[in-house]
Amino acid sequence: MFDCGPGSYRRFLEAGKQPTEVTQLFVTHWHYDHCTDLPHYVLQRWDQGAGKIPELKIYGPRPIQRILESLFGRDGVFDSDLEARTKNEASVALYHARGGTGARERPRPIIAEAEHGSEFRGDDWTVRAIEVPHAQPYLRCLAYRLESEGITLVYSGDSGPTDRMVSFSEGADVLIHMCHYLTGTELNEAMAKGCGSPGMIGALARDAGVKTVILTHITGQIDRPGVREQAISEVREVFRGTVVFGEDLTVISPESIGRAEDPL
Repeated sequence: MFDCGPGSYRRFLEAGKQPTEVTQLFVTHWHYDHCTDLPHYVLQRWDQGAGKIPELKIYGPRPIQRILESLFGRDGVFDSDLEARTKNEASVALYHARGGTGARERPRPIIAEAEHGSEFRGDDWTVRAIEVPHAQPYLRCLAYRLESEGITLVYSGDSGPTDRMVSFSEGADVLIHMCHYLTGTELNEAMAKGCGSPGMIGALARDAGVKTVILTHITGQIDRPGVREQAISEVREVFRGTVVFGEDLTVISPESIGRAEDPL
């Protein structure tokens, strides 16, 4: 999973998924709209897994260690909850009913700090990270490139224009990119440098030779009838691949990338 903003956990369940299915969680940066639901994924995997599955592995930029410790460590946000769940007789009995054995341990998510140039590998996947411009120097912001089973997906996180995203996205099957404002309506120079617009996204997708672009991080300015179409049109002015307006519960399968579902 890449990012877990507010409401994402509820949508995850609505999509028919279980919290124990998420084994790796990548956070691009620590703005609340990208990480607020992180405790749901950590605690639900720990609670439902009952010690029978590995802890959730979480990747993200600094200060990831401090953030996770402040949530789940001693005297952290969830300290009282975890004390009760690991010591209360009813909670321990439920843990055993779910298949747990022995004393109930507190959650210990596995933390991996990510930075520009980081690379992480699993049995059948590789994820690379680069830093992208957004809210520096206050936050470190990353984009991720996932390669797995012949499919490449690039997720910008929150990013403004940067040449390094072109080579980073080269040949990707899917580029998921922040689409924050209509081209030319930025409020100031900082917004233009740190946020994505349809015109910028179209040029990036064209230059990188990606197959499908998914517009995400949609604001109220864009999410209106007629304006959605305008945003897509701005991308299509320079990019000839497939453009998807990202909405909750949208599913894009590898088999359908860049193809119409039904032939004309």
